[in-house]
Amino acid sequence: MKLITGFSEAKAALTRRAAPQKYDISPRLAAGLKELFGTEDVQQAVSLIIEQVRARGDNALRDFSRRIDRVELDKFEVSKAEMESAAARIAPELLDAMKVAARNVEDFHLRQFAAWEFGAQNMAPDTVYRVLQRVGLYVPGGTASYPSSVLMTVLPAKAAGVKEVIICTPPGKNGKVPDMTLAAAHITGVDNMFAIGGAQAIAAMAYGTESVPAVDKICGPGNIFVMLAKKQVFGAVDIDGLQGPSEVLVLADDCSNIKMCAADILAQAEHDTLSQSILVTTSSDLAHKVIQEVEAAAKMLSRRDIIEESLMRFGVVCVVDNMAQAVELANLHAPEHLCIFAEDSHSIAEQIQNAGCIFIGERPTVAMGDYIAGPSHALPTMGTARFASPLNTTDFVRLMNVVNINSKMINELGPQAAIIAEAEGLTAHVIALTGNG
Repeated sequence: MKLITGFSEAKAALTRRAAPQKYDISPRLAAGLKELFGTEDVQQAVSLIIEQVRARGDNALRDFSRRIDRVELDKFEVSKAEMESAAARIAPELLDAMKVAARNVEDFHLRQFAAWEFGAQNMAPDTVYRVLQRVGLYVPGGTASYPSSVLMTVLPAKAAGVKEVIICTPPGKNGKVPDMTLAAAHITGVDNMFAIGGAQAIAAMAYGTESVPAVDKICGPGNIFVMLAKKQVFGAVDIDGLQGPSEVLVLADDCSNIKMCAADILAQAEHDTLSQSILVTTSSDLAHKVIQEVEAAAKMLSRRDIIEESLMRFGVVCVVDNMAQAVELANLHAPEHLCIFAEDSHSIAEQIQNAGCIFIGERPTVAMGDYIAGPSHALPTMGTARFASPLNTTDFVRLMNVVNINSKMINELGPQAAIIAEAEGLTAHVIALTGNG
């Protein structure tokens, strides 16, 4: 991990504002794109995939499943019977744990929606809300299984009352969706599930094919192809955001537990080689001890290679003079996850303006939020926590204004409106307001 001392240097290192216009990819991926699409530009490759799915529907999906995922699929939809069977096949203790997590996530979002709905009712009759009819959720997969992502995306939509929730997730090398993902879909009551991954899945949900229905909104995390596809289809459908690699910022003082700080840094780094782990502390001694602990512990972990590459490329430790500077850096960076291990974490949390999710208390580990605490783990990344929110029930509703105009309103306000319309040179508006041609 890179060690930075001093507020000015730390501020320069943690400042991020502009969204990337060009995306770096590995030489291996670039060669694969060149072979498949005739270009090394990932954005151009995504555009080609979307165009093909729009034009050729299921035939394009079969073609991309064969060429990209290396699987032959006769059908894309996964039946509810397959989901139920998978739930019976997985370890009972895993199924029970997933059910506990589902109850916590569902309870949190039902309470959240009830509170929001109470406020929304106070806006009626001038403003009413409508729940989205059909949403599409992307669940990463292919080389791994992420049942937690099913729980964290489906249950907020269900709590909001979405009538139809569909999932797209990549099949494994055997052409099937892993049992853990299927079991999670069964627990949450997903309406339809499709074994489709990548940009082609996003295009299918945005525009519809013979098998996949078009949706109103697409949510959920994914790799660079998924993220760029969501970016390109926005406008045809709504999206929740452009989630990038996972990230954590740990705030610590000289009283913080070294092993706990190191554990959350390591947990974040094992997600992906692109994951970012940052420690901001007021203690130089703690900074050096955490670095030593991270380096020693990483050697004992199953994803050691991923962790070490992630920390080498994106791991940063910043030492500043006081907690006020640390808080300023946290707000500047706007991290996805913010863990406060410092003394009086509740008071520090009140000073945080920009973060996806804040973890405080006796043992504020992100891992609890990843799986079972209740709030969705689909969070804003890449500094978008300055303006974006975690995935929540309000993502699945929209407001609609209702304007009831009577003769009294026309008589009282029409002349003033006509003056503004005339000043703007819109004479047809004046006629509509006054009735004078």
